[in-house]
Amino acid sequence: MGEVKGFLKYKREEYVKQLPAERVKHWDEFVNLPVETSLREQGGRCMDCGIPFCQWGCPVGNIIPSWNDLVYRGQWKEALERLHRTNNFPEFTGRVCPAPCENSCTLSINNPAVTIKNIELAVIERAYADGLIKAEPPKSRSGMKVAVVGSGPAGLACADQLNKKGHKVTVYEKNEFIGGLLTLGIPNYKLEKEVVARRVKRMEQEGVTFKTGVNVGVDIEPAALKAQHDAVVLCGGAEQPRDIAIPGRALQGIHFAMEYLSQQTRKLLGVKPDAAREINARGKRVVVLGGGDTGSDCVGTANRQGALWVKQFELMPRPEAERANDNPWPQWALVYRTSTAHEEGCERDYGIATQRFTGQDGRLQKLHAARLDWSQKDPVTGRALMKDVAGSEFALECDLVFLALGFLGPLKAGLVEKFGVELDSRGNVKSDGNKMTTVPGVFTAGDMTRGQSLVVWAINEGRAAAEGVHQYLLSGQKKKESRS
Repeated sequence: MGEVKGFLKYKREEYVKQLPAERVKHWDEFVNLPVETSLREQGGRCMDCGIPFCQWGCPVGNIIPSWNDLVYRGQWKEALERLHRTNNFPEFTGRVCPAPCENSCTLSINNPAVTIKNIELAVIERAYADGLIKAEPPKSRSGMKVAVVGSGPAGLACADQLNKKGHKVTVYEKNEFIGGLLTLGIPNYKLEKEVVARRVKRMEQEGVTFKTGVNVGVDIEPAALKAQHDAVVLCGGAEQPRDIAIPGRALQGIHFAMEYLSQQTRKLLGVKPDAAREINARGKRVVVLGGGDTGSDCVGTANRQGALWVKQFELMPRPEAERANDNPWPQWALVYRTSTAHEEGCERDYGIATQRFTGQDGRLQKLHAARLDWSQKDPVTGRALMKDVAGSEFALECDLVFLALGFLGPLKAGLVEKFGVELDSRGNVKSDGNKMTTVPGVFTAGDMTRGQSLVVWAINEGRAAAEGVHQYLLSGQKKKESRS
């Protein structure tokens, strides 16, 4: 590395965030990256540790020490080239990835980690600003056609890779916008939609065809799609939300998180919801059930809509401030974290089990819950046992409840059922080591086969599926050539 003792000389410097009281007044991104001098110093903190555990922690295997060093040296163009070797969309991951690489940074054993995520974002945004991101269509075409169903990060990465290899790719998206959860699921203040559109435009210029408003399995039959293409890749995501089967669930005012988040994004994109179905937290008391990223996104959205207050309940106990002994470095640290949405106003509570909802005239009025004791363990499995705390029941008046309880795999009706692909024990689409399903010529990638996961894992899945498709097409082409 260029500055061998940089990790001793420079302190970690975060990006500058707009103050919470100001940023809740708008829906735009609110962070500013440090100036170049500071960014180069941050790259100099990469400590030449010998074994880059950051790469082990990165799902796409980013060559992190290499581009950290290049940024330190001011070689931004070369840093971009290294970054694009492994990651098709660093402008997405640089914004929304939780940075498992930083949890695995050797420096993080006893010091703040290298600002890997910030440096990644700085490299790609500088590249756009300097005009380095240009359309580069493949020099030749294979004559093979591939259909990618779903335009989330897995579908986009798969399409991008296959197009670069010379295959003709068409992406089918059932919604009116390209990007999947990147566009409709992640709030604008975390990922502005122009960022997604900017990359999609480059892909179109390079030869990828996008078709919106086409629901494969409904608008077009799988048999017809297969007949028109040499391979198909299913990247439909894990869209089946986990529900809560308790009394009062049918009351008005209880919504799945993604219904809420996607509606707000559509409003920002100019699509007005039906007045009777609009979900607006202005002046209302809001409870979010679920402590993950999706729940946090609901918190930030409700605050921007002008909620009276927001509370977030989590079933599990509150994480510790430091790593537990059974959660050593370089694993992902299971510790207490505060998101930017929480900074904007939210009361969080842990070990809460919602038992029922009550209301009047079909409208939600109260959430009834009890506290949980997680201190006892199963003598056989060693797992913590969930038990209600006697006498801890309470009722909370509220107007809106958002269910952010995770997802149970892909929707089965339509796409999955009609393609006839087999499912695994978790209800996800089964695939082999090359990402092919049990139906020859039909592949899968992303949350549809992996289960609910991170954007960076979806990109990894899409790239792997593209390689599997490519090898399949090459072998098929060889067979055709041998027969002729």
